Amino acid sequence: MKTGTASLPLHYGAAPRWLFQRMKKLAREISMFMVSEFGPEELLRRMADPFWFQAFGCVLGFDWHSSGVTTTACGALKEGMKGLSKELGLYVAGGKGATSRKTPDEIFRACEWAATEAAPLVFASRMSAKVDSSAVQDGYGIYHHCFLFTESGSWAVVQQGMNEESRMARRYHWLSDDLESFVCEPHKAVCCDRREESLNLVARESEKAREVCAKLSAEKPEKLVRELKRLQHLQLPRRHAILLKDMNPDRLSKTLTKTYDRCPEDFQTLLGLRGVGAKTLRALALIAELAYGTPVSFRDPARFSFAHGGKDGIPYPVDRATYDQSIDILRNGVNRAHVERTEKAKALRRLAAFCREEKAK
Repeated sequence: MKTGTASLPLHYGAAPRWLFQRMKKLAREISMFMVSEFGPEELLRRMADPFWFQAFGCVLGFDWHSSGVTTTACGALKEGMKGLSKELGLYVAGGKGATSRKTPDEIFRACEWAATEAAPLVFASRMSAKVDSSAVQDGYGIYHHCFLFTESGSWAVVQQGMNEESRMARRYHWLSDDLESFVCEPHKAVCCDRREESLNLVARESEKAREVCAKLSAEKPEKLVRELKRLQHLQLPRRHAILLKDMNPDRLSKTLTKTYDRCPEDFQTLLGLRGVGAKTLRALALIAELAYGTPVSFRDPARFSFAHGGKDGIPYPVDRATYDQSIDILRNGVNRAHVERTEKAKALRRLAAFCREEKAK
């Protein structure tokens, strides 16, 4: 299982209609082949593999390094799967912008058709989004959320955030297989070559901070507001200047009153509360670290880790067997696809070129 993030240049615009129509057809045929040969869970694992997902976007014909690969590939797959979900046992919900906010409703509707329990899937969708938008504060605002799931309850998430200042996008992948916790190292592999200082409340080394944050959330709001105001007048380390920016203790009081009333028993419950977002968690983390001496991680969750290794041997030499398997699965998927001859030929040429370039490295 490989999950993770990838940083991509932020590009605007949309795929031309003539291209997107073909992308839908090809995405449909590739998904049909993979599910028929390997089962729906294997397609989930591949979508959660950041390297395979990037190759998938390239095969569909979109820019190899553009942030639009994420939204367009997911959109093509969702559109291409229409009418097939019940047959394949695989469902796709969510999307970009306002569409992403319809994900819970789409999950509920699909689960009615599939006679599958929706609540755990809606919870997984919501928690993955809240972790990457609030518990990991890396400067990227989530604007795309795609949730894929099977009738057995397995799921995968592909979501993306943007940083308009740096004009970069970052992609986050999740997979339900062996996921032990939503709030402790949920990203098992991270593919990203741009690291930044981040408030990382889901790092393993932030475990104590998570415990203290949950306890602090049950304190009287007036006490926490006083602590925040005091901290803002202290001479703080440079990194905290970023974290305290635009933080208004009085405005947080309303949210802190909600957490006080609910008394969340742990950090996951706290994170799941409506209204608890990045600023609330940032405030609690600062108080935990600076007032109570509980360390919190500022490690960017992005690591130099590719699904098939790296050409420079980092984190390990290219795993050629797995790499070739990925290409073979795609090539066979295209061979089996019932698409026009020209579309098939173009896709095969892109795959062949992709394979030659990597072997040359």
